[in-house]
Amino acid sequence: MKSRMKIWFKLGLVVLLLSFVAESESAVMSVDLGSEWMKVAVVNLKPGQTPISVAINEMSKRKSPALVAFEGGDRRVGEQAASNIARYPDKVYSQFRDMIGKPFEHVKAMVDSLYLPYDLVKDSRGAASIKIDDGVTIYSAEELVAMLLSYSLNLAETHSKVPIKDAVITVPPYFGQAERKGLVQAAQLAGINVLSLINEHSGAALQYGIDKDFSNESRHVIFYDMGLSSTYAALVYFSAYNSKEYGKTTSVNQFQVKDVRWNTKLGGQNMDLHLVEYFADEFNSKVGNGVDVRNSPKAMAKLKKQVKRTREILSANTVAPISVESIYDDIDYRSTITREKFEELCADLWEQSLIPVKEVLKHSGLKVDKLFAVELIGGATRVPKLQVMLQEFLGRKDLDKHLDADEAMVRGGALHAANLSDGIKLNRKLGMIDGSSYGYFIELDGPDLLKDENSKQLLVPRMKKLPSKMFRSIKHNKDFEVSLSYESADPLPPGVPSDKFAQYKVSGLTDASEKYASRNLSSPIKANLHFSLSRSGIVSFDQAEAVIEISEWVDVPVKNLTVEDSSTVTSNSSVEASLEKSSDGNKENSNIEGGASNTSDPTIQEKSSASVVTEKKLKKRTFRVPLKIVEIMVGPGMSLSEESLSEAKARLEMLDKKDAETRRTEELKNSLEGYIYATREKLEASAKLEKISTKQERQSFIDKLDEVQEWLYAGEDAPASEFEERLSLLKAIGDPIFFRLNELTARPAASENAQRYLSELQKIVSGWEKNKSWLPKARIDEILSEADKLKNWLEEKEAQQKITSGFDTAVFTSEEVYDMVADLKEKVAKVNKIPKPKPKIEKPPKEEKESRGENGTSSNSTSDNNSQSEQPTGEPIDSSNNEADSESEPHDEL
Repeated sequence: MKSRMKIWFKLGLVVLLLSFVAESESAVMSVDLGSEWMKVAVVNLKPGQTPISVAINEMSKRKSPALVAFEGGDRRVGEQAASNIARYPDKVYSQFRDMIGKPFEHVKAMVDSLYLPYDLVKDSRGAASIKIDDGVTIYSAEELVAMLLSYSLNLAETHSKVPIKDAVITVPPYFGQAERKGLVQAAQLAGINVLSLINEHSGAALQYGIDKDFSNESRHVIFYDMGLSSTYAALVYFSAYNSKEYGKTTSVNQFQVKDVRWNTKLGGQNMDLHLVEYFADEFNSKVGNGVDVRNSPKAMAKLKKQVKRTREILSANTVAPISVESIYDDIDYRSTITREKFEELCADLWEQSLIPVKEVLKHSGLKVDKLFAVELIGGATRVPKLQVMLQEFLGRKDLDKHLDADEAMVRGGALHAANLSDGIKLNRKLGMIDGSSYGYFIELDGPDLLKDENSKQLLVPRMKKLPSKMFRSIKHNKDFEVSLSYESADPLPPGVPSDKFAQYKVSGLTDASEKYASRNLSSPIKANLHFSLSRSGIVSFDQAEAVIEISEWVDVPVKNLTVEDSSTVTSNSSVEASLEKSSDGNKENSNIEGGASNTSDPTIQEKSSASVVTEKKLKKRTFRVPLKIVEIMVGPGMSLSEESLSEAKARLEMLDKKDAETRRTEELKNSLEGYIYATREKLEASAKLEKISTKQERQSFIDKLDEVQEWLYAGEDAPASEFEERLSLLKAIGDPIFFRLNELTARPAASENAQRYLSELQKIVSGWEKNKSWLPKARIDEILSEADKLKNWLEEKEAQQKITSGFDTAVFTSEEVYDMVADLKEKVAKVNKIPKPKPKIEKPPKEEKESRGENGTSSNSTSDNNSQSEQPTGEPIDSSNNEADSESEPHDEL
C-alpha cells in the first residue's frame, strides 16, 4: 500500500516549514460551507503575503452567515442578509445546503421544526424550492447555494487581488450522491471549477498532520465534530513511509481515514431549540391570555438569535441572561438561566453525543487506550457538559484542542486545493487516503437476466479509497438496465427515501448481437461496464461496450512454398499452425519478394506474384462496440437538467449584474454625500478662500450644494447615472476654486524647491570640474544653459503672478515647476553617469617586434596547410583602441 501512496499533500500554516513554487501568478481557494456559517481560505503566492490565509468579509470578519435575502427585488448575501433576519424572517433564507437532493416532505419538516417561515414549493423533481417575497420567483436549493459560493468567490478574489476559478469545497461525510452532485452543480452555476469535494474530517486531518513528524511513531487520532446540525467522529491513522527523491531516502508523512460515523439529527441547534422551547413557554406563561409566541415568525427569529448568545455565554459562565426587545406586541422579555438548568433541558442529547465515538471504536476494533488524541472541532464542542461526557467515556483528563475549531477544515481544504492546482507546487508532503462514506451496489435488469437475492453485487465497499476505478463484465446479448444503490446495511443519507440513487438504460447491445449473430462466435457476447469513484466521492457510470469474439477461416501464405513445388504439399496441412510462425514466414518471403521486385525483368515480377500459395487457417477476431448509456433516474435525487442549468445560469447572471449596479449606485451616492459634507467644511473653515474667489462665486457654489443635497434626500432610489451626473456638476464648480486655494501654498513651495536645486546644481558642476575632468565640456555647458532657462522662466512667471488677481487663472502652477525641475535632474543624472575612460595601453617596441615575429611564424606554418590562412606581418598591430583589443592580441596565431 505504501508503494501506491505517491499521493499528496504539502503546505501548512507555519510558513517557515513550507515553501511554495509558483509556475505563474495564481491563487486557489477553499470554502467550508456549513449550515449556518461559511469560511473562505485562499492560497496566494504573491510576495509578502501569507501563503494560506482566511479571507475576511466586508465587515472584517473571518466567517460569514450562510444567508441569502430578497427584498423588493434586491438580493442580499452574507452579512447584509443577516441584518434583516429579525425584521424580515420570511425574506431571509438559510439551511439550503441541507435542502439539496432531499424530497420536499423532508425539507418541509426540517424548516417547520426550526420555525422558519419559508414559502416552499415542490419542483418537478419532487425536491423543495423557495418562492421569494415577490410571490412569483422560485429558486432551487442549487441556485441558492450558488449565490453563497459566488459570494465566497468575490471574497477570495478581493482578498488575493487576482482572479480565481479553482476551489475545494468541504462536505459533511454523510453527504450522499445527490448532495455531492448538487453541490458541484451549484459551484458550476457560480462559475467555480471544483477541484474536489473534501470530507470535513479529511480537511481537519490535513491541518493536524501537516506540521508534525510521524517517522518515529504512528498514531490513531479521533476527530470529533459537533456543528450546528450534525455530529460525527472520524478515526484517522497517521504514519510515515520512506520514499526516494533525487537518489535520497526521505520520510513522508501520511494518513488514512479508517472509519467515520455520524448522527445527522444532533447538533448545536438541538441545544438551541431546547432553550427556545423553554423560554417560549416561560414568556407565554408570563403574558397569559392564550398568547403563544411561536405563532409569530418575527418573535421566534428574535428569540432564536438571543438564545445563541445565551448558550455561548453558558459555555464560559454558570449563569447567563437573555434579553429580547419588543419580542411580541411591543413587550420586552428578560430572563436568566443557569448552566445546570440548561444541562437538564438537554439531558436527552448527552448520551446521543457519545454514539458516533462508540460506533467508530466498535467497527474499527480499536481500544480506547490506543488513541493518541481526540481532537475537538465544531462550535458546539465548546459546551462544557459535552466535554465532560467525552472525558468520562474515554477515560481522559483532557481532550485535545490543538486545532482552531472554526477554521481547521477550511485551512485543510486550502492545502488540498493547493496540491491539486496546476499552478502551485508544494514541497512538504502529507499523503492522504480518504474513503467512501457509503458502500454501493450494482444491479442489472433486463431480458433473460435472472432476478434473485444474488442480483445485487457490491461495486464499492465502504471506506474504499478515493479515487478509484471499477469494472464489471456480464455475458449477455440484449439491452438492459443498470441500477446503483446504497449498501442497505448502513443508514441512508438523511432524508433519502430509497436506497436506489441512479438508474441507467444501456442500449446497442441487441443491435450488435444481431449484427454478428451470423458470424462464427467463439464465445458468448459480453458487456463490459466501467465505473469510477471520484476524489469527490461521486460514483459515475463512465462507459459500456459490447465485446464480440468470432473465429474466421482466412487465407494465409504457405511458408517458403511456390507453384513449382506445391505438389509436395499434403492435403491435411494443419489449420491450427501458429499464426505467429506464419507471420514470421511471411516477413521472410516479403524480404525475398522485395528483392525480386527490384529487378528490371517484368517476366520475373509476374512469375513471383503468381508463385505465392495460401492455405486456410482459423483466426480469432475481437470487436468492441460502444454502447449508449442514458440516465433514467427520476425523483428529488436527480441533478438539474442541462436546460434547467442554462436557465438558472441566466437568472444568476442577471442578479449579479443588478447587484453590481446596486453597489455602483451605493458607492456613487456615498461619494456625492461625502463630497457635499467635505466641501461645506472646507468653505466654512478656510479664511483664504476670499483671496481666490469672490463672495458671489462662493455663494453660488453653496446654493448649488444645498440644491443637490435636497435632491439627494428625496432621490435615494435614483439610478447610478444621476448620482454621477450631480457629482460631476459639483466638481466642475468646486475643483477650480479648491485648485486655486491649494496653489496659494503649493506654488511658492515649488518655486522655493526649484531655487534650492539651482543652488545645489552650482556645487554639483564645481565638483565635476574638480573630480570628473573627463566629462565633456559641451555636456556641462548644456546643463548650465538649461539651468539658466529654468531660472529666467521662474523669475518671469513669478513677476507676472504678482500682478495677477487671485480670482483669475494662475500664470503658472506648482506642477509645471516640479516637472521642469525633474527634467533638469534627469539630464544632470545622465551626465553624472558618464564613465571614466579606460587608459590606453601601448606595448614597448621589443614586445611588439616579438609579437610580429610570432605572427610571422604562425603565418608561415599555417600556410603549409592552408594558404588562405596567411596573415600579413608587415604592419604593426594597433593596440591603442581599448583593453579588449589588447586582450585579443595573443590569439593572432589562430
